[in-house]
Amino acid sequence: QVQLVESGGGLVQPGGSLRLSCAVSGFNLDYYAIGWFRQAPGKAREGVSCISSSDGSTYYRRSVQGRFTISRDNAKKMAYLQMNSLKPEDTAVYYCAAGQPDVISLATIVPSDYGYWGQGTQVTVSS
Repeated sequence: QVQLVESGGGLVQPGGSLRLSCAVSGFNLDYYAIGWFRQAPGKAREGVSCISSSDGSTYYRRSVQGRFTISRDNAKKMAYLQMNSLKPEDTAVYYCAAGQPDVISLATIVPSDYGYWGQGTQVTVSS
């Protein structure tokens, strides 16, 4: 049974940090890219970051570049999103997902390229 389970969300003050984790089971993570997405109330789901399955190339949306870092540990079947210098506009439900986008699609971080999804974890940035 395919499962992705996120953890690590919570309430943090602006400028603070959180580390999201994604535990994967039920498929071979070696062959899948991992993406992190977020969805704020009333807004569409958007791609935040992804990491390729082949060479570990990473991609970020412009608004989180330099603040967020994605990583993966295939042996542990885990993926992570380190989020620093958090801003109120980062508030959303964050989802991890696994998929097999082609090389060109990786950089666009589109939800439709990812077939396996977690249930999400809430991140709230507020003073």
